[in-house]
Amino acid sequence: MKSIEIPQNATVTIKGKTVEVTGEKGALSSDFSHAPVSIWLENGFIKVQADGAGRRQRALVGTVCAHLRNMIVGATEGFTYKLKIVFAHFPISVKVDGRRVIIDNFIGERSSRTADIVGEAKVLVQGEDVVVQGSNLEDVSQTAANVEQATKVKRRDPRVFLDGIFIYERKRRRLIG
Repeated sequence: MKSIEIPQNATVTIKGKTVEVTGEKGALSSDFSHAPVSIWLENGFIKVQADGAGRRQRALVGTVCAHLRNMIVGATEGFTYKLKIVFAHFPISVKVDGRRVIIDNFIGERSSRTADIVGEAKVLVQGEDVVVQGSNLEDVSQTAANVEQATKVKRRDPRVFLDGIFIYERKRRRLIG
């Protein structure tokens, strides 16, 4: 059994195996009905215990606790990923259009490359930086990974073509807003 302390600025409600965390940056909800664990509140702590005695059931307790901790941090502080736009010869232009990030002139290509924005993540382009922010860690990290993968160099020597958009910083708090 493991326990997670609930901070003063977060509110946690549990209905069955659905956990909802509310904080100043938003509300997050997650369903853990697939995991063979028991989750309950007790004296300002979230308690997680394996339903079975097997090794896999006990290992899932740590995974569920990690998800719950990420939900608490996201609802209270938020997450920020910073990506750097790097180019040698052809200047890359990046813009946000709805729920997509559009990358133009990558290695001089005529067609644009696109990356999807996942969930409630917000993407801002600030000079040579692309900032991805949100309260859900999975949405923010997947959006940053989508942008990084969209500029993957294919069919060329990666030691020569070092262009791309690369993650260089991960933070627990938001920079803007």
